[in-house]
Amino acid sequence: MNFKDISITKKNELNKTISNNKLQNLKSDYFFEKISNNLSKKKLLEFIKYNQKLQQRLKININNYKKYSEIFSSIELELILDKNRKGNFIKINEEDKSHYNIYFNSNNKKEINRTYITKKDSVSKINIIIHHPIKSFAELFNNCKCIKSIHFKKFCRNNITDMRDMFAECQLLKEIDFSNFNTDNVADMTNMFWGCASLEKINLSKFNTSNVIDMSNMFCRCSSLKELNLSNFNTNKVTNMTNMFYKCSSLKELNASNFNTSNLLYMSYMFYECSSLKELNLSSFNTNNVNDMTYTFYGCSSLKKLNLSNFNTDNVNYMSGMFRECSKLKELNISNFNFNKVTDVSYMFYNCSSLKQINLTNFFNNNIEDKTDIFTGCLNMLKMKLRNQFKNLNKEIFA
Repeated sequence: MNFKDISITKKNELNKTISNNKLQNLKSDYFFEKISNNLSKKKLLEFIKYNQKLQQRLKININNYKKYSEIFSSIELELILDKNRKGNFIKINEEDKSHYNIYFNSNNKKEINRTYITKKDSVSKINIIIHHPIKSFAELFNNCKCIKSIHFKKFCRNNITDMRDMFAECQLLKEIDFSNFNTDNVADMTNMFWGCASLEKINLSKFNTSNVIDMSNMFCRCSSLKELNLSNFNTNKVTNMTNMFYKCSSLKELNASNFNTSNLLYMSYMFYECSSLKELNLSSFNTNNVNDMTYTFYGCSSLKKLNLSNFNTDNVNYMSGMFRECSKLKELNISNFNFNKVTDVSYMFYNCSSLKQINLTNFFNNNIEDKTDIFTGCLNMLKMKLRNQFKNLNKEIFA
């Protein structure tokens, strides 16, 4: 492509834009936005590429103009809808709306200037092209309950930093194609798939999570999710995994053995009611900085064994309900647990009815304020043996 591809009118408009801005401001993002209003992104890039005078003014090294192409490259996606459901299919801020081109059905060339479908619409497919270099996809499809499938056809930009609540409450969503997805600079994935109750499987092998800090509620209430491979996840910077797999009740296996949790602070309710999970390998978990383990494994009723030999609980304050309702757990080695800072162990082993023995050598200290119903429902544990071991303790632990 060269200058012949750009109309005289467009070039005049561009020159007018340039002349109306002081040369020292030509490098600014504002300048690029001004140009982008006059030329299509593709032509704009080629215009810069072949215009040496403009390169000099902008001080662009054309051999390294990948940065500019990434800023202006489009993101293209395709939505498949449920014809019986109406409502929003995408959530766009009013100020960003002009940067989204939306087309109903593949054969419809007419751009649609709205973000919802009505009873009058006969729509099964929506094509969306996003031009503007926005940095956030937060809540992009939040509560869009009419979407069945999302296919990211093109996603070569890497400037997106925020994906919290991106697919939250997409209750009909069954498929997301992430083969072209880019998460290189994303820092926040909070609630990303929260409430995607119809999602049975999801391929996240292309996800780069090296810059993610928050994964709390990421898969919360994904109740139909049967398999989840996170072997490629880089969690070096993650500080929060609270509720991460909360009520993933259909999940049968989860390999988190490669998780680096050296910066993790919060993991309460992390595997809450993962009732189909039969085994869980957390041997690589570094919990040196974690201070809250409340209800971490609550309701993992199919879990028969759990290796926590690498857990460091030196800084943990709360363990209430940590293994509550783990009814098939037969053995549990927590001899390495440090309870020096723990203040609450209430309901810690409540209804662990298959648990036969446990090493509690380091279990109690003077700082624990709440010991309510710790062993209630532990039917296979010899209470007399426990009473002899802890004869100076309150009876409330055996209530």
